[in-house]
Amino acid sequence: MAMILCLFLTAVLPITVNRLLGSFESGIYSRADATPAVIGAVGSPLDLALQSLYFSRKLENTVPYSAALEIAENENVRAIPIHIQHTARSYPIVATTNDYFSFRTLRFAQGRPFGILGECVVGATVAKQLQLKLEDGLLSDRTDLLGLAGDYPLKLRVVGILAAGDTADDSAVFVDLKTQWVIQGLGHGHQDLESDDQSDNVKRQNNRIVALPSKVVPYTEITPNNLASFHFHGSLDQFPITAIIVKANDLKSETILEAKYQNQSLGLQFIRPREALETLMSTLFKIRRFVNMNTTLVAFSTALLTGLVMLLSLKLRQDEMDTMFKLGCDRKMIATIQLTELGVLLAIGIGLAVGFAVIFENAATRLLESWIAGQS
Repeated sequence: MAMILCLFLTAVLPITVNRLLGSFESGIYSRADATPAVIGAVGSPLDLALQSLYFSRKLENTVPYSAALEIAENENVRAIPIHIQHTARSYPIVATTNDYFSFRTLRFAQGRPFGILGECVVGATVAKQLQLKLEDGLLSDRTDLLGLAGDYPLKLRVVGILAAGDTADDSAVFVDLKTQWVIQGLGHGHQDLESDDQSDNVKRQNNRIVALPSKVVPYTEITPNNLASFHFHGSLDQFPITAIIVKANDLKSETILEAKYQNQSLGLQFIRPREALETLMSTLFKIRRFVNMNTTLVAFSTALLTGLVMLLSLKLRQDEMDTMFKLGCDRKMIATIQLTELGVLLAIGIGLAVGFAVIFENAATRLLESWIAGQS
């Protein structure tokens, strides 16, 4: 039993690390490869890649929406704007267009894409963890926890639930750009306080209509009754977005686009997410090399220990071997028995290590992805 435990401890670390990093590398690069290029504000390429792929912490620098509209004018280029500034129950609110769902080949388990202000589509993990159903409400998180700025969260209406895809999309709340801008305070609506349905919420004082404090709803909700009153101050073209996912139909169009934003003179940068992630992945590969070097030393020590245990076992079982020899077993057969015993011990020890690695792999991969996203 002690020998099996020793072999298990020797094999479990390298097997687990190599399986984990191999699975993680395949997953993170497949998502990066599915996102040929991203355009965003000048800054860290890694931060821009992580936010576009994994919706990590919001970027401080933004670009005007007009940049996405300008790129989309090229019929050979597909441009999908993304704006991430707020959260709902700690899950990122990702503002984009319905084109994003087809770009990522996302399937709807229930419902439909968002269509108007205030509607949202939630990922499978969000729906499961928050126990959301179609037509449920979901409040955005406050940015001012004390409420001193008078900002009220927006109550989103769930109109679609995505099928699980084991990607970052499972843990996101998707809305259209205008909804995100309303949450951000760039747009707002007005209530008709003189309407009949507001009679219980207001009173007249000196010919003025005053809202009763106890009747003030602590959140904003977009309904069919007040939808038409929502409007924006300023040009939508100049409103902020954080990134633009770009997919060109041909290499020529992509090269022209890259050349345009390569010098960053426009305040924008063109990145390829895979190249940006390779700088971060190199850190993980250094960990793998360290583990492999350490494993070599441990394996050598274990081999010496195993050899010593086998020699001691032969010494203790010398009388048993002599008896077997006298019964007709030749030295070759006795050696085969010894090697078979060693093979069984190795098979059990390594088998347990592989089994542990397989069980641990899925959970650990998600933890690694969370750590990667948190590095921005």
